[in-house]
Amino acid sequence: MESMPSYSLTVGFDLDMTLIDTRPGIKAAYLALSSETGTPIDTDLVVSRLGPPVDDELRNWFPAEAVAAHADRYREIYPTHAIAPSPALPGARESIAAIRERGGRAIVVTAKHLPSAELHLAHLGIEPDAVIGGLWAEAKGKALREHGADVYVGDHTGDVRGARTARALSVAVTTGPCDAAELRAAGADVVLSTLTEFPSWLAGYAA
Repeated sequence: MESMPSYSLTVGFDLDMTLIDTRPGIKAAYLALSSETGTPIDTDLVVSRLGPPVDDELRNWFPAEAVAAHADRYREIYPTHAIAPSPALPGARESIAAIRERGGRAIVVTAKHLPSAELHLAHLGIEPDAVIGGLWAEAKGKALREHGADVYVGDHTGDVRGARTARALSVAVTTGPCDAAELRAAGADVVLSTLTEFPSWLAGYAA
C-alpha cells in the first residue's frame, strides 16, 4: 500500500496583492457594476483596501438587503473585466519555484471566489498545488491546518490572523494596504517589502 507523499515544507499564499496585483482588474469590475446599477462607487478607494470579501466592500455602496444579489452579479461579470488586466507581482513565480526546489508544496488560500482565483492563476501560468477560495482572516486557519501549512504569506492583517489561527509562521509583505507597522502589530513574524525577498528568506528559514 502506497503512503501519501510527505512534504518537508508547505507554504500558503494569499492571492490579491500578495501574488497578483488585482487592482486594475477589480477596479474595472467595480466600474462595470457601477455603470450597470447606476450606483456611484469610488473604485480608487475600493482598490486601496483589498483583502476582505466582496460582500464586505459592497456594504459601503449598496443597501444591506441588496448586497447578496450585487455580490453575485459582481462575481458573474468579474471574469470578463478583471482577469486580463491583473499582472503577477514581482517575485511571485520565483517564490513558488523556490518552495518547489526544496521539495515543498505551495498552496493559495484566499477570500476570493474560487473560480475567479483559479482563472487568475491559469491566466498567469502560476500553478500552486492547491487553491482554496472564499476564506477570510481567521477562517483561513482551518484550510491552512488541513493542508499542514508551516508558513502563510499575505499582505493584510487578516492574513496574519489566519496564520496565527493555524499556528503557522506569518510572513507578511507590504505590497497591499497594510504597512509594516500594522502587520507587525497584528503579529506578523516576518515582514518583507515584496516577494522578491522571499526566496532568500526561505533559504535561511529552511536552513
